[in-house]
Amino acid sequence: MTHHGFDNDKQVLFYENEFYCLSNFSSFMVEENRIVYMTSEHLYHCKKFTNENIIKEIIESRSAHDTQKIAIKNIKEVRPDWNDVRIKVMKDILVLKVNQHPYVKKKLLDTGNREIIENSWKDDFWGWGENKNGQNMLGKLWMEVRSEIA
Repeated sequence: MTHHGFDNDKQVLFYENEFYCLSNFSSFMVEENRIVYMTSEHLYHCKKFTNENIIKEIIESRSAHDTQKIAIKNIKEVRPDWNDVRIKVMKDILVLKVNQHPYVKKKLLDTGNREIIENSWKDDFWGWGENKNGQNMLGKLWMEVRSEIA
C-alpha cells in the first residue's frame, strides 16, 4: 500500500499509523439508536440505504472492508439524496465516535493544530488521493470536530 509520508509538526497523516483510530476502519464500535455498529464504516454504509435487508447485511458484516463490498454490490439501492447528505452523515458519525471513546477524543486532541489528512492514495474525496491534491473531506471533518470539542 502506498503512503505519502509520516506525521510531522504541521500534519497528521492517518490511515495505518499512530492516529489510525481516526480511520473509519479502526475497531471502535459506534452506537446509534441502541444499535451497535462494529466500526464507524459500518454505520456510514448503513446510512446509504433504506432497504432493511441491506442494512441488516451491513450491520452483520464481519469487517469494514466487507461493508464496502456490500455497498458496492447494492449501489443501485443507495438513497437518492446520498450525495447531498453524506458529509453531514459522516460528521455526525465522527461526533458519536469521539463522544463514545475517550481514547479517540484524546488522540484527536493530541493532533493539536496540525492539519489532519486521511493518507489514502485511493480516495481523493475522503482522503487526499494519489497525487495529494484530493479533497481530504474526512480530514477536514475531523478538524471541525476537534475545534468543536477543544
